[in-house]
Amino acid sequence: MERPAIELGSVGLILPTLPQQTTPKWATVSTDATTRGAGGPQLYADDPIKELSGICQQAEALGASALWACDHLFWHGPVLECMTALTVAATATDRAFLGTCVVQLPLRQAPAVAKQAASLQQLSRGRFILGVGVGSHAGEFEQAGVDYHTRGRQLDAGIAELRRSWHSGEGVATGDIGAGGASRYRQLPAPPVVPVWVGGSSETALRRAAVAADGWMPLFLDPAEYAGALERLAKETARAGRESDSVTRSMVLFISIDDDVDKGRRRGTEWMSGLYGIPAKAFERHLVTGNAAEVAETVATYRRAGAEHVVLYVTDDEPLDQFERLVTALPAVGIDPRA
Repeated sequence: MERPAIELGSVGLILPTLPQQTTPKWATVSTDATTRGAGGPQLYADDPIKELSGICQQAEALGASALWACDHLFWHGPVLECMTALTVAATATDRAFLGTCVVQLPLRQAPAVAKQAASLQQLSRGRFILGVGVGSHAGEFEQAGVDYHTRGRQLDAGIAELRRSWHSGEGVATGDIGAGGASRYRQLPAPPVVPVWVGGSSETALRRAAVAADGWMPLFLDPAEYAGALERLAKETARAGRESDSVTRSMVLFISIDDDVDKGRRRGTEWMSGLYGIPAKAFERHLVTGNAAEVAETVATYRRAGAEHVVLYVTDDEPLDQFERLVTALPAVGIDPRA
């Protein structure tokens, strides 16, 4: 189990691959005859890869040290598959880490995820982090034909299977693989280390991170709750016989920046209501709102509480404007977003 070889940096950005209020170009199909080319129908009025690539490039230029993508296989709106989106991000960027926030591993075959992650780690020159979690939407599990109630046990088994798959090729050169036998079936090339982070705020997720992961990324914890959770994480890590700094400490923050605080809160909670399908009021205590300086101070509070990396989920289908305003305000509270 490994931390990223390079320090991750203070803040990352979740990519807008789950739009709530607009229809992005990558989800827009054109029926206009003028968009048809000689090779057949041109389904898209614009270049969706160019659109996503541009967002990734701008986010990296603004100071995002990591770009994250969320995962849903079945959802109530358009969603880009997270590994595919991060592959585009890998081609568009040079420095930013790339991570899933998070793959619902019980919904997928772990060896297939292992191969995807290994390939992305190779192609991105070691910039990939695999965030995994149990998921929390029973209907999505039903659509996938997976037992929702055993998802925790499935996640534990899946993490073990990821590592088994990655290590299956250790010490085996391509020329040594014979015509038959177990040595013929390996995941090669063996990837650089793929850090595995566990998402979720429950005590079970915390203990899972302490025992079996390289990082922990909770959400919906206020600074005091987060500081207390990190104390418990340290104790559980020590109990597992691991070094105290072996688990990277991160935090996912939903933010809405507006000089009109009430407007920002209303807009942000309505966006989160669309995402989760529950009343907006439920998110008032979990959404970080205010002007850029106020939100920056909250990010600094989590950093002082122990967060090494803060994952920012801007509650807007077009997050770059708010992200830029926040990044501009971070130096005033002692945070260099590029460090």
